[in-house]
Amino acid sequence: MHIEILVEDASGAKLLESLLPKLFGEQGEPHTWRVHGYKGIGRIPKNLHAGGNPAHRILLDRLPKALRGYGQTPGIDAVVVVLDLDRRHCVDFLTELEALAKNCNSVPMTIFRIAIEEMEAWYFGDRQALTTAYPEAKIEVLQRYQQDSVCDTWEKLADAIYPGGSAELKRAGWPLPGQVKYEWAEKIGPLLDLDRNISPSFGKLRDGLRRLITAAV
Repeated sequence: MHIEILVEDASGAKLLESLLPKLFGEQGEPHTWRVHGYKGIGRIPKNLHAGGNPAHRILLDRLPKALRGYGQTPGIDAVVVVLDLDRRHCVDFLTELEALAKNCNSVPMTIFRIAIEEMEAWYFGDRQALTTAYPEAKIEVLQRYQQDSVCDTWEKLADAIYPGGSAELKRAGWPLPGQVKYEWAEKIGPLLDLDRNISPSFGKLRDGLRRLITAAV
């Protein structure tokens, strides 16, 4: 089975690259996949047949065209789209995404998975991995976090493990926050245990991908 995985940024792509071999096995044995990191989430276009600007590489803006392209490409069995919920309403957002896929003719099997509020929630879901990667993490900050809550998740993580916390990252401005998030993916991602993670949204990603490859057997 070959799977195309779309994610909204480089740090998310890096995280998934560390997780997928744990789910699928080694590349090509028997499953294959590619991870595509975009440069932001954007929004679902009103005109699903608009091409969007390919230079911008904004995920939702480009998603209808990407799905149609995959539908015309032999050898692609499934597409997995992984997104942050941010401040959206989860059920409404998922309904919009599924309607988008349905209205794009001849697309492969497409699965949407949503991190609540952000993918950084998945690091909180495995406290052991997080504190192994960052042994100086502020435990009192970690303990105040409510799993998969909408609470400025990446900022909470920064307050726990980054010198100066989220305030320092915001003061410095872009691109530093993106660079730090990529570092978190590099350091924490390989340590995440699939079955120890208590994040409900992580569990839905894990279980959905397991069902996907089980169905292909």
